[in-house]
Amino acid sequence: MAGAAVTAAVEPSPAAESTTTAKDTIRIVAVSCSPRKGKTTTTSLGVCLQAAREVSNRIETELIELADYRINGDLAAGVSKEGEQDDFPKLVPKLTDPKVRGIIIGTPVYFGNMSSLCKAFLDRAILLYRDDLALSGKVGGVLAVGGTRNGGQEVTIQSVQVSLFCQEMIVVGNGRPSARLGATVWSGIEGGVLKDEFGMTTTKALGRRVAEVALRMAGRT
Repeated sequence: MAGAAVTAAVEPSPAAESTTTAKDTIRIVAVSCSPRKGKTTTTSLGVCLQAAREVSNRIETELIELADYRINGDLAAGVSKEGEQDDFPKLVPKLTDPKVRGIIIGTPVYFGNMSSLCKAFLDRAILLYRDDLALSGKVGGVLAVGGTRNGGQEVTIQSVQVSLFCQEMIVVGNGRPSARLGATVWSGIEGGVLKDEFGMTTTKALGRRVAEVALRMAGRT
C-alpha cells in the first residue's frame, strides 16, 4: 500500500495532465538530411518523434525535410556569387525558437558518413554559432540510416555529434534499454525500416531520451 501511495504522489493525475497549456509545452524538432523526400530517414524520424510525444503531453514535435530546401554549404566558407542566397535563413527561426528544447538530426549513410546535404546543413549552422551560440543548451540527438546492419551508422552518428558539441548543445545517445550513441537503422531489411526491430528500438529510445532530458532542462519533469 505504501508503494501505491508513493506512486500516486509522484504521477500527475489525468486532470492535471489535461490542464497543460501552450506555455507549458516544449518542442522537439527533427531534421531529415536526406535528399530523398519522404524516404527511410524521414520514416525513422517519424517513429522517433512519436516516441518523444509519448513521454509527456507537454511535448510537441516538428519534422523538417531538407529535401524541401536549398542548402549551399559553400556559403559557410564565404564562397558565393554576388547576391547568392540559399534557404538556410528560413530554418533559423524554427531552430532557435525558445520553445525548441531538442533537435534530432537524421541522415542516411553514404560511404560511411553523413550525406552531403547533412554536412552542408551543419556547415551553414555556423550562422547560429556566430550568433552567440544560439543552439547552446538545446538537447541534441542523432539518427543514421545505413544500407546494411553495420553500414557505418555509428561512425556517422559520431561525426554529426562533433558538430553539435561545437554548438554547445547537450548531446545524448539513445538511452535504455541498450544505451548507445544514437539510433542506428538498417534500410536494407526486407519489408523496410519499420521491420528493423533492433533499429526501431534504438529509434524509439532516442526519441524518449531527447524528450526526457529536454523536459528536465526546461524544469518540466
